[in-house]
Amino acid sequence: MKESAAGGEIFNQCVADNDEAFTEKDVIRLAKQILTGVAFLHRNNVVHLDLKPQNILLTSARPLGDIRIVDFGLSRRMDNVREVREILGTPEYVAPEVLSYEPISTATDMWSIGVLTYVMLTGESPFLGDEKQQTFLNISQVNVDYSQDTFEGISSLAVDFIKSLLVKNPRKRATAEDCLRHPWLNSHQHLHMRPASSLDEPEMSQSESEPESPALSPDLDLIESYLMCPGQGELKAGRDAFCFNETQFPTRPDLKQELIC
Repeated sequence: MKESAAGGEIFNQCVADNDEAFTEKDVIRLAKQILTGVAFLHRNNVVHLDLKPQNILLTSARPLGDIRIVDFGLSRRMDNVREVREILGTPEYVAPEVLSYEPISTATDMWSIGVLTYVMLTGESPFLGDEKQQTFLNISQVNVDYSQDTFEGISSLAVDFIKSLLVKNPRKRATAEDCLRHPWLNSHQHLHMRPASSLDEPEMSQSESEPESPALSPDLDLIESYLMCPGQGELKAGRDAFCFNETQFPTRPDLKQELIC
């Protein structure tokens, strides 16, 4: 017997009209639950390696339910003996070290959570280019739009949270435990919007701050396998410009030809 995730994929609300899309407080609540689950995995030396809106389900959509992390088909168990180097995942959500065929670690999941949070807050895919090659280049260069237009009405703490994850060096990326202590996840009753003068800061911030607030630990279920809902695919930039593309991730030789460093 399997649990029914009646709310479907969070992807559905990421691409919804503004009146049905997630609020920032919704995203804070969901991010806490996602991070609690991922922290549990990482403590047990498991990396998911395919965290994206299509693999996060909701127990209900209205009222907003709890999340369920699904599809562990690409997950790997990590150890201190051997390095794992694989090219796998969904192109828009993979970390730079995957593209450069460097060792995979728990930090690889954290990059994906940064992309996922960006998508939930803005409805846009931060690295998606017109072609796959451009997507890979955007990831490799950490080319992220933090402009006022993209983050209108979203707090500066949310942007700082994302910047702590979209860091090219895996060793400098925030961990799941770091994220659960981040002020954005613990100070949402006192959110302050960014002043217009600070909205267009350099795009490649390498935040290394260590938040101090205590973590919350809501109950969370991890479902190892789930029949995915139809319509999985890649986000197109903008709430009103989404389409699906089921092209498989390229092999390493193909990737090396496509990726321009």
